[in-house]
Amino acid sequence: MTGLAPWAVLCGLALGLGLWLLVSLTPRLSRPNLISRVAPYVIDVSADARNFLDRHTADPLPVFGVLLDPVLSRAQRLVSAILGGSELTERRLRQAGLSMSVDEFRSRQVIWAAGAAGAAIVVGIIGSAIQPLPLPAEGAFVIVACVAGFLGRDYALQRRAAARAKRMSRELPTVLEFMTLSLSAGEGILDAIRRVSRISHGELAAELATVIGDVNTGVPLADSLARLSSQLQLPSLTRAIDQITGAFERGTPLAEVLRAQAQDARDDAKRQLLELSGKKEVAMLVPLNMTI
Repeated sequence: MTGLAPWAVLCGLALGLGLWLLVSLTPRLSRPNLISRVAPYVIDVSADARNFLDRHTADPLPVFGVLLDPVLSRAQRLVSAILGGSELTERRLRQAGLSMSVDEFRSRQVIWAAGAAGAAIVVGIIGSAIQPLPLPAEGAFVIVACVAGFLGRDYALQRRAAARAKRMSRELPTVLEFMTLSLSAGEGILDAIRRVSRISHGELAAELATVIGDVNTGVPLADSLARLSSQLQLPSLTRAIDQITGAFERGTPLAEVLRAQAQDARDDAKRQLLELSGKKEVAMLVPLNMTI
């Protein structure tokens, strides 16, 4: 019975937490109050109504959130102090298309590290029941798992940012050619960008939609494009935006500039494909050489 006591405690905690999650996610059956019925009709003129409708209870464990908030805040400050500046993380979050802040991302990293450490403790308990291990070895295993969970979240962010950057690079030539057709048809550059962002569904079209949103709020188009370039730091997109802003200043026909940039983007994609094929060809020779 002594060996089953840790399992009983663990299963009881898991059962209680699961029941708490189910109860917290159960919808309320009470009648909506007056503000819930009126807010959707005054959302355009009332900031309080917008704030009320934007509220969402995504955290099913508010009590745990309140209890763990001081610990997570201290861990977040410690992580930021160890890793230094947050400019790189902020750029990766922007490239990945995530709306969370750097502080929220650090909190996610701490949670991943805690989850990995908890999983390592569970594995250690199971391993101890089968084959007892020295205490230093178990402690080292938990520390390694904690570090792996922390770095794993950052690695996942890097992969997501790199994948999204590749998708935008592939979409850039098509977007530029479509904008060239719109300009050749007599539309302005702002109308061409608006048309692309409205009828397209890619990652780059979503970023151009943010540019249109900035322009609608009064930001000049050149400044909005320059800010997009500095945030994404995608080489092909940066070159295209630099040529577009330069054409604004010099009065160069934008259709020819965009057509040339689209061709340059396609040539760049071909060059990258050839480089990748060369690397893969060398990698394919490694098993052959080992066999020989």
